[in-house]
Parts: sequence; C-alpha cells; structure tokens
Amino acid sequence: MTYFVTPLIIATALFMEQLDGTVLATALPAMAADLHEDPVALKLALTSYLLSLAVFIPLSGWAADHFGARRVFRAAIIVFTFGSILCGLSNSLGAIVVFRIVQGLGGAMMTPVGRLVLLRTAPRQELVRAMAYLTIPALIGPMIGPPVGGFIATYFHWRYIFWINVPIGALGVALVTRFIPNLREEWTPPLDIAGAILSGVGLSCLVFGFTIAGRGFVPTPVVALIVALGAAALIAYVRHAKRTSYPIVDLDLLRIPTFRAAVFGGFLFRIGLGATPFLIPLLLQAGFGLSAYEAGLLTFVSAAGAIAMKTTAQPILRIFGFRRVLLVNTVLCAGFLAFNATFTATTPHLLIMAALLVGGFFRSLEFTALNALAYADVGQEAMSRATSFASVAQQLSLSTGVAIGAAALEAARALRGGGALQAADFAPAFLVVAAISAIAVTQFLRLAPNAGAELVGRTAKSARR
Repeated sequence: MTYFVTPLIIATALFMEQLDGTVLATALPAMAADLHEDPVALKLALTSYLLSLAVFIPLSGWAADHFGARRVFRAAIIVFTFGSILCGLSNSLGAIVVFRIVQGLGGAMMTPVGRLVLLRTAPRQELVRAMAYLTIPALIGPMIGPPVGGFIATYFHWRYIFWINVPIGALGVALVTRFIPNLREEWTPPLDIAGAILSGVGLSCLVFGFTIAGRGFVPTPVVALIVALGAAALIAYVRHAKRTSYPIVDLDLLRIPTFRAAVFGGFLFRIGLGATPFLIPLLLQAGFGLSAYEAGLLTFVSAAGAIAMKTTAQPILRIFGFRRVLLVNTVLCAGFLAFNATFTATTPHLLIMAALLVGGFFRSLEFTALNALAYADVGQEAMSRATSFASVAQQLSLSTGVAIGAAALEAARALRGGGALQAADFAPAFLVVAAISAIAVTQFLRLAPNAGAELVGRTAKSARR
C-alpha cells in the first residue's frame, strides 16, 4: 500500500511544480506584452528556474540524508510557494527572473527528495508501477495548465498564475507532515562545499551564457567569457571529483551501464521536451494569432496522452524490455516532434491536437522507462547520490532545450531579416531539437538485452528474445 499512497502524496508537490511551468509557458506572450518585452526574451523566465534547479539539486540528496526527507521536502514546498508569491508581485523581467530562481531553490529539493522517498519505500519489483502512480497526478498539472494559464492570461491577469500555487502548497505541507516518513541516514558524509561551488558556477555560467547569446543583453565578449568560465569550472569539478571521497555529484555512478544510458540518453532526448513547452504556445499565439486561452485548449492534450500511457507502461516494458522500447520509442518521439514543423495557420486544430496527444503518449513511455532504468542497478547506499545526479542531468537538459529552441528560432528570424516572429520561423527550431532527441538512440544501443529486467518481472528467457 505504501507504494500507492506515498507517490500520490509526493505528486501533490510535483503537481504544483508542473502546473506552474505549463501555465507560465502558455502565458509568456501575454506577460511579454504587459512587460513590454520580446516574447523570445521571456525564455529567461523558464531557463532561470530550470537553471536554479540544476545548481541546487546536487545539495538535495545530502540534505535529505542529513536533515530527513520529510523535513527537507516540506521546507521545499514552502520555499517554492513563497517564490511563487514574489513572482506574482513582480513588475519587470529582471524581478521575475530573480524570483523564479527562488522558486527553483524549492523545486530543486521537491522532485529529487520526493523520488528518493519513493525509491526507499517501494519494493524494487514495484518500482515502475510506483513511478507511474507518482507521475499520473503530476501530469494533471501539465494537462490543465495550458487552458488554465491561457484563461487567466486572456481574461484576468498573468500574476494570478503564480498565486494559484498558494492553496496547493498549503495542502502539500499538510499531507507531507501527516504521511511522509522522515527517512534519514544515521551517518552522512561531509558536504562537498568546493564541489558544490564548482558545479554550481559551471552549470549556471554555461547555460546562462548560451541562453543570453545573441540577444544583446550583454556584449558578445562578455558572453564568451561567461561560457568559458562555466566550461573551466566544470572541468575543474571533474578533476576535483576524482580526488575527493564524497563528491557532491558522484561521477563514479556513470560506471553503471543502465545509469549511464539513462543519464546520457535521457539528456539528449529531453532537449526536445525542454523546447516543446516554449515553442508550441509561442507558435500558436505569435505565429498563428490565437489567444492564450485558445492555445491552451489545444496543447493540454499532450499531457492527456501522457496520462493514458502510464497505465500501460509496465506491461509494454515487461513484454518488449527496456532496450527495445527505448530504441523504437525514441525514433517515434523524435518523429512526432519533427511533425510539429509542418503546422501552419491553416492546419486543422483537430490534427494539431491529435499529433500532440499521440506524441505525449509515446513521450510518457520514454520518461517512465528512463526514470526507472536509471535506478535499476543502483544500491540503496548510493540512491540519494543517484537521484541528485539524475535530476541535475534532467533539469540541465530541459534548460538546454529551451536555449537551443530559442537560438534556432532567433536564427531563423535573423535569416529572414528580423522583425516580428512568423510561423515559418518555428519549423527549423522543431527540426533541430527533434534531430538532437533522435541521437539518444546511440546511447540505448549499448544497453544489454536484459537491462532492467528485474524491474518489470521479465525472465532471462524473455529478455533474450
């Protein structure tokens, strides 16, 4: 029963986080108009949050082990909710970016710590089912987020999209206090402060540099310096991690084949996921002239497809195995992502909705497989480090996806001679991120045929087929 109740409670917080992100993505054009900013510039509101996650997530595993999972998870919800209130009070893009970073500090602890609780309470053979229970409620946020965000931005004011998190956050705190066990380790290693600084500086500078490149926010030499500083810090971290006993991000986990495939392959695949919530609403509004509410009514079906997949993920993985599913499904998902490049203002809305629905269905299968496979061969003693590492890679890939999608969009607009965004500017962006997502198959080809078989009850005989 634990693997049923605990995921649903944890999903309350994840619901709030996912609702916030999808509502915001739909409302970006309305926010841009109100703040007198270019809609593409509002990508900073998305990437600043994702970047904050990548910087602070490495601390989550250590904090949960040291202070207790319930205490950290509850504090994370409070910080996220407080950041939401501040975002709703903001009057400039700069203020929103700063307070989205505050939100990211809370979100950085919510997802990995919640997943850690699940991994330590659910039986290994029930892990895929438990992950599905966890993500079904969390996917309700992306399903209702677009129409809710569009409705608020169209008929009220975009500030309310942040304030709807307050009652959800209060409910989450109450449920966590009542039901989530305060799991903690009897002994925790010393915090790798030097590693936290190096990884934080490296990740933040690298992604932020790519995000602002070509936007004219700062001179080009400064952008180059920021990127170079980020690369140098990450190289220094790799050297540091080899010399320290308890690195903040344990690179030795990459020696586990299933974890390595899930991290590297998942990073490439999720670039397309990161770009999609930014590109699709912007295409429908700036490209096709739809209102935020109309765009939300079209895009919510992607999450509906994802929810439908969760009930069938376990039997599909049991029949075909992780390796085969990931190889075939990656290509399918990349194809649906590339299909978005064919959308025009005259494309029937039912066709757009059908493509988003089926695409969401197969993407959900991919994420369920990746999230479970990452921990297939990780021991309990390394589980907190593994959740932190995997979560950093996930959030970094999402922010990279937004940056790449925006860069391709801006490049297409520049080649056209500049001016307002047009529908034709989006096709190259979709094709670029789809191609990058498809490259993930190179990582899944290296998996053994029986990889993750224990998680879904596959026998050795069926795994060899």
